[in-house]
Amino acid sequence: LQRVLQQSTRTVTHLQSCVASSCTYRNAYMGRNHLRWTSTSIGQHHNYCDRSHYHSDVYMNASSSGSSSSSSNASTTATSAVAAENSSTVVKDARRVVAGQPTPHTHPHLLREDEVTVGITKEEYRERRAKLMSILNEQGGKHHVLLLPATPRRYMVDKIPYLYRQDTDLLWSTGCKEADCVLLLHTVPSSSASPPSHRAVMFCPEPPPLQEIWDGPRTHHTHATQVWGVDEGLPMTELTSYLTSLEKTLCSPSLWYNHRDPPNPNTHYLLQRWLSEGRAAGLESPKLHMHRARLVKSPAEQTLMRHACRISAESVRATIQWSEPGMSEHQLFAKVDYETRMRGADHLAYPPVVAGGNRANIIHYISNNQIVDDGDMVLMDAGAEYHGYSGDVTRTWPINGRYTSPQRELYEATLHVQNAVLAALRNGRPSVDLLYRSMCSHLASVLPDLGIVSRNSTAEHRVKVAQSLCPHHVSHYLGMDVHDTPGVSRCLPLQPGTIITVEPGIYVPHGSRLAPSRYHGLGVRIEDDVLVTETGYELLSGACPRHPDDIQDLIASRPLAS
Repeated sequence: LQRVLQQSTRTVTHLQSCVASSCTYRNAYMGRNHLRWTSTSIGQHHNYCDRSHYHSDVYMNASSSGSSSSSSNASTTATSAVAAENSSTVVKDARRVVAGQPTPHTHPHLLREDEVTVGITKEEYRERRAKLMSILNEQGGKHHVLLLPATPRRYMVDKIPYLYRQDTDLLWSTGCKEADCVLLLHTVPSSSASPPSHRAVMFCPEPPPLQEIWDGPRTHHTHATQVWGVDEGLPMTELTSYLTSLEKTLCSPSLWYNHRDPPNPNTHYLLQRWLSEGRAAGLESPKLHMHRARLVKSPAEQTLMRHACRISAESVRATIQWSEPGMSEHQLFAKVDYETRMRGADHLAYPPVVAGGNRANIIHYISNNQIVDDGDMVLMDAGAEYHGYSGDVTRTWPINGRYTSPQRELYEATLHVQNAVLAALRNGRPSVDLLYRSMCSHLASVLPDLGIVSRNSTAEHRVKVAQSLCPHHVSHYLGMDVHDTPGVSRCLPLQPGTIITVEPGIYVPHGSRLAPSRYHGLGVRIEDDVLVTETGYELLSGACPRHPDDIQDLIASRPLAS
């Protein structure tokens, strides 16, 4: 009992010291109102003192001349300097930084020093933001302000959350994986001779203390600079006042914000009140410019995409080898999901298509709840998401290990078309739309051999039939999103560093009038991921076989059940 009383006495003394310290800190920084320490309870002050590293010299630097004038008397200045020095020492210790996402200290098995996300450093994120602001500067106007909100956490019902997925534009710009933050990028006034510079400020919500019990810790705004490498972190409550200040400092800058399809309704509501004060007239969406900036992948992104596409291909390969007649589509779904995760993926990049038999003719079939009968083919379209980057692979194989003659004929025709489209990437800089026209032309050329059109039919008629047999595009951009950068025109010549899919298909549902009855109920698609290079392309999904003989050999090598 005496030991407990002694410990309690020491604790009370420590807490009283913390209360006194908190008041000193609050007075020292009253000018910017960054510290909102209250005296509601001893317990809260204990929590704040344990996190004294929140109050760092980052704010001393960020406030510059604006806050220096408020610290006019010598004793306050001395106190501020001591507080900044002490807190700076603590902040520099990475072990004390509390973040709502992995950091190099908490997850050294994933992140190297100075990485924000796997494979991407703070410096690269700075370069990305500089690239984006450079694109905005090209649009005219002297000053620009860009707002990128994080997506909110969404719930299935009551307090049961869905898997969180960050807004891709914010993730690309910062590496932030936390809900409800806002990145604000703005130009900085400079002389006309100086190149334009910018500043990145992350606004962070301050959730109720008990929320951490349910959702885990969040990055406090005073840690934003260390976690994401931005220039400053501020509480969300200061967003509109900061914007108002910028409006005066930058003399009515161009404002970029996706107001037509806002990613976060709560942030949008907050901004709407500010915008309604006569500021909405010149508002523009940055979406197209964001997509332009994201289109060509950096070397680090290319490495991540190689991993994502390899994992996707290997996982589909393992599923093909494991499959056998009588399995359900759901079991095959579970197998490919398991294989991607065991190879290091976070999860599947999208709900996979696992379509047996005639169901392969439903392009986006995701029910995946039927039995695959002996003699059927399976069309699987699946991809892994690996640390924010997506693969996208499709294969079609016979569940019993042997293609029938009609199945093989359609499959080989599809493979011929895919090889022809890939060859176009070797011979120039086609656009995605030119690849589509190439697919239609080569698919039309094989239709007479399949008996689908007469050899005397016109080329125009053959192309029309080919478009009916393959109603989707042959390619799309691939990256952080499966259908990446959709705002970028598909008519632009492909640049080295761009990643696309190549996915021709032939679909002949039951009752089709376009093809002989021997093909009815068959659907085939072959999809691979390619990186456009200076000399052509690099096949990223080559770990899964494409030739029908190789697929049959793979299934034949299936280990016998014990």
